[in-house]
Amino acid sequence: EEQCMRGCGGSHLLRAPVPGLSPAVTVRSKSHGPSCSVSGREWVRPSGFDTGLKTFNSLSKQKEPLILTREGVATWYSCGPTVYDHAHLGHASSYVRFDILQRILSRLFGITVIHAVVITDIDDKIIRRSWEENVSPAAISAVYEDEFKRDMLSLKVVPPAVYLRVTENVHHIVAFIEKIIKNGHAYATKEGDVYFDIQSIGGRYGRFVGAVDPQGEPGSSNKRDPRDFALWKPSKPQEPYWESPWGRGRPGWHIECSTIASSMFGRQLDIHSGGIDLAFPHHENEIAQSEAYHQCGQWANYFLHSGHLHLKGSPEKMSKSLKNYISIKDFLQSYSANEFRMFCLLSKYRSAIDYSDSSMLEARSTLDTISTFCHDAQAYMKGQLQCSHVQEDFLWSRLAETKSTVMNTLADDFDTPRAISALMNLVYHGNCQLQPVSTPAGAARSPAVFGAMVTYLRDVLDVFGLPCVSCPLKEADVLSSRGSLQPVVEQLTQFRSKVREFALARQDGSSTGSPSRPGLYPDRIPLLKACDALRDDLAPLGVLIKDRGATSTHVLYLPVTVAPPRSHVRGLL
Repeated sequence: EEQCMRGCGGSHLLRAPVPGLSPAVTVRSKSHGPSCSVSGREWVRPSGFDTGLKTFNSLSKQKEPLILTREGVATWYSCGPTVYDHAHLGHASSYVRFDILQRILSRLFGITVIHAVVITDIDDKIIRRSWEENVSPAAISAVYEDEFKRDMLSLKVVPPAVYLRVTENVHHIVAFIEKIIKNGHAYATKEGDVYFDIQSIGGRYGRFVGAVDPQGEPGSSNKRDPRDFALWKPSKPQEPYWESPWGRGRPGWHIECSTIASSMFGRQLDIHSGGIDLAFPHHENEIAQSEAYHQCGQWANYFLHSGHLHLKGSPEKMSKSLKNYISIKDFLQSYSANEFRMFCLLSKYRSAIDYSDSSMLEARSTLDTISTFCHDAQAYMKGQLQCSHVQEDFLWSRLAETKSTVMNTLADDFDTPRAISALMNLVYHGNCQLQPVSTPAGAARSPAVFGAMVTYLRDVLDVFGLPCVSCPLKEADVLSSRGSLQPVVEQLTQFRSKVREFALARQDGSSTGSPSRPGLYPDRIPLLKACDALRDDLAPLGVLIKDRGATSTHVLYLPVTVAPPRSHVRGLL
């Protein structure tokens, strides 16, 4: 959304058919014919390997079977950032959502995702920013590229197989443009501009909504059609430039993605993703360029678009140009990366999403509910939590049902809200069975089913990019990250439990009492208060202690510091 949106439109003027690109009626191939052998605007089901998943394809505007060119491998290209300023939550929501989709494909369905991302490191905005800062465009792009990558790591976004910079691929872009001209789909002007010739592809232009907008992008008066868009433009004085057959200049916006995606993946791309605001004109023009270059009828088989992120109560998307954004760095002062990821999971990736304190607190509460259940289940398995009779068969049945529901919902256009709902339903049934009793009735215990539930929750949330959030850290993880801290906490908790047991002894001779009941020794009540204070003080450090009568259980987490929301962030909501 930070790119200059270059509108193209107007009536469709047909020329002589060009081989491989002439307008034609496309018939869906039941035999899954090759996608590069067809023409027209209708999406054609590609040949290849059916994954068993369905995804909403912006090309067909409906859910389609996800069919990959190579078995077990998905080629995936994403439009990356224009690195002239801080990345904000609008960017974060798109990258985190598609990171979740890629994790589901790779970690749940066993598909190797080969992901390439372009870094736009030369652009009008970068040049203007360099003038304002009195530094080179390269210095501006280097600073913000590095910051973007650190932001992505802080949000736990898996890095792509490769980041590719525009400035390092200009020679490929020049060659790409030359071939488009040779194929009869672009032309140069006397001013040194090169434009894509929309009329040359006939009725093929306009796959995405908005393509009928009659207003074209600004440019030379020598354009043949207002919809024609720049592939190359001459550099102005004091602007960076590269040599080309048309004079010194630099690439247009759209051509960089077509060139770099093609140099990485060739004439056929499985999946192309980006924010919904990029569908037109950017992705529309990418398709036109790429199919003109490759002389094929369907370059990318699937376009996936994420919905906008809005500040709650605002109809506008979060955008730098609207000055209504929250930077990723500022956001992470108030909430954690795990909480933002859960926030994204609670909505469909292609839906608009409202950001507010209340929506973030809902995400935090969801994580807390899962964590609390896992802690209680661990206590039960260790024999530290005594419960009434557990309906074991019922829980095994609910677990099997949850596994089936999660797989089916994620295979149906990556429906993470329904998957999270299924997990929370499993947690609810587990909590219903973990009802503590003060005196065990000698009923048979059922720790295995709770172990299976905890393991499953941990595994699924790990798929989503939430490792070790739902459950206590395994002792090996704790020891590796905190040395020998686990045994120290064990000794501290045992000592505190003995103090509490002593303080809870009743004057009537009962072994233990309750702080809320009469009969305690008055001089021991300060010990209880000291134990409560210790429990509260340890919680922010990642040691959570739960008191159950005279006994106590604990769990050691890696702490996540959550600061109160900053005042200037609240002011935007």
